[in-house]
Amino acid sequence: MVGIVIVSHSSEIAHGVKCLVEQMSPGGNIASAGGTSDGKLGTDVDKIKNAVMEVYSEDGVLILFDLGSAYMNAQIAVEFLDEDIQSKVEIINAALVEGALTASVDSSIGKTRDEIKKNLKSLSINKMPSQ
Repeated sequence: MVGIVIVSHSSEIAHGVKCLVEQMSPGGNIASAGGTSDGKLGTDVDKIKNAVMEVYSEDGVLILFDLGSAYMNAQIAVEFLDEDIQSKVEIINAALVEGALTASVDSSIGKTRDEIKKNLKSLSINKMPSQ
């Protein structure tokens, strides 16, 4: 089952999205990484890395985020993972709440990372820099 990580500048938002998704899609594989290690607004590379490892499986992990600097810290967190894990972790450009719910439902019914990413394309809101 593909793991889902929610990254937000607010621990309350990250936790709230996780709780909403768990209520609407029980049995999903979801973790949240919100706020900084000292409880302030922001994102934390170690929290993101730990959340990825919490939900990691051979099926991989999709990371959804709220704002631009969360994307940057998610990138750094992925870079700190072992290379074999890095190749199975992707950061997704999608609306946070809708994307998390869609990804979790798709994952819970056995869809692959690529299938989930395809379904999330319609929820893209162009938060990521052009690549």
